[in-house]
Amino acid sequence: MSRLSDEALLSGLATGDPELAVTFVRRFQHTVFGVALAVIGDPQLAEDIAQQTFERAWRHAQIYDARRGSVRTWLTAIAHNLAIDAVRSRRPEPVAPEDLEAILGEVSETPEQQALADEASTRLRAAVAELPPEQGRALVMAGIYGMTAQQIADSEKIPLGTAKTRVRTAMGKLRTTLASPKRGDHVQ
Repeated sequence: MSRLSDEALLSGLATGDPELAVTFVRRFQHTVFGVALAVIGDPQLAEDIAQQTFERAWRHAQIYDARRGSVRTWLTAIAHNLAIDAVRSRRPEPVAPEDLEAILGEVSETPEQQALADEASTRLRAAVAELPPEQGRALVMAGIYGMTAQQIADSEKIPLGTAKTRVRTAMGKLRTTLASPKRGDHVQ
């Protein structure tokens, strides 16, 4: 049975033949697991992705088209797509833009927080707080939450070019502010 072609094994999987299904999984399990592990980096989650890949292959075996690629290519594409979806779903949810103003405006003066915050982060927070609110939100969305310019534009309901300009302008202002000597420093 191990000498059957990949396509024959896939056909057997589609018909529900248990022996062919086991042979199919054994033939491709290392490849599928390897693809999932390479994308995710978590062996346990990669095992789950591999299982989902074989389940999807079983459900969609009848639509496999050999003209579009080998069974191995088809399976690795399924595994890769499932792994990418898993990575995307594990990302933290972004903060709503209306909540960003409260976060940006919140400056705590407790002794504990002052002791923990170093000088650079204090200067950075002050510089961000000095930005116009729309630039500060765009900068935080891009820099802290990893949103793309398109995601910022969609979230803020502004044109893509405006989102890019807000991030670029905010970054320029931060560079200028943080590069200049802080008050109280003596320039020689």
